Amino acid sequence: MLWANDDLFAEKENLITPAPAEFRPATFGHKGQVYDGWETRRRRGMTADTHDSVIVRLGVPGIVRGVVVDTAWFTGNYPPQISVEGAFVDGYPAVEELVEKTEWTTIVDRSDVNGDTRNPFKVDSTRRWSHVRLSMYPDGGIARFRVHGEGLLNPDFAADMTIDLAALENGGRITACSNMFYGSPNNLLLPGVARTMGEGWETSRRRDSGNDWVQVRLAGRGVLNAVELDTSYFVGNAPGSARLSGRDGEGEWFEILPLTELQPDTRHRFLVHADRPLTDARLDIHPDGGMARVRLFGSLTPDGLARLRENWAASA
Repeated sequence: MLWANDDLFAEKENLITPAPAEFRPATFGHKGQVYDGWETRRRRGMTADTHDSVIVRLGVPGIVRGVVVDTAWFTGNYPPQISVEGAFVDGYPAVEELVEKTEWTTIVDRSDVNGDTRNPFKVDSTRRWSHVRLSMYPDGGIARFRVHGEGLLNPDFAADMTIDLAALENGGRITACSNMFYGSPNNLLLPGVARTMGEGWETSRRRDSGNDWVQVRLAGRGVLNAVELDTSYFVGNAPGSARLSGRDGEGEWFEILPLTELQPDTRHRFLVHADRPLTDARLDIHPDGGMARVRLFGSLTPDGLARLRENWAASA
């Protein structure tokens, strides 16, 4: 969160809190009822274009597919309408530059929203954005703001480098999984280390002879040299073993890491010598359980880097 023109009643930083908004009735501070969200003061002398705005720097540049404006718990003080704009600014611009000099492009037209509601909006744009600006008309409160999309890796930071080809921030993504009863498989690709068991991927207990699995589309075609399978915080429910496979496009799956015993609450690191390029990876855990993070370290092939440069240029 970089800037808001007003957040008298509730701070703008609440908009990107990971957990859902909470509400405690009759909890009053020096400025009134305490809300878990962003809330501005009541405006006076309003015109049709009167609005309050907030600017968010995205975690990584990317293509936005949709946004969610969540007005949870705001019932008599939510904004009737919102709009969202995007901008791509290279580097790390000062707030003043973003507010006064940046050219913004509308990605969600001015639209009606409901109170105490998760309001989703589709975004039809193939351009990449580094910042978004959320505006509400004329004032009020919003609990959470979510921007969903695909991260784009700057090719200048991928050439001749070893990177985590599975990371969400580099453009990796989950394409399929067998089970996500307790936790989303997307958690496996998040940056940083998990802080609790709830920040990982966990399946329900199997009562058959099968096993659970998850499939990842890599940031680009590449060759792996190291794998990290992290079972941190999974003490009594870690998988007993795991196997990693890869494939190139729609080709056959081939083995990268053979079936290997895993320990609970442990960051396992393995060197791999897979000289075959791959675009997708599949992790099979046996028979079930949970995992905190998966890292697939490697380098892009020349054609993988070329495709990354094409995608970066096309999204300008």
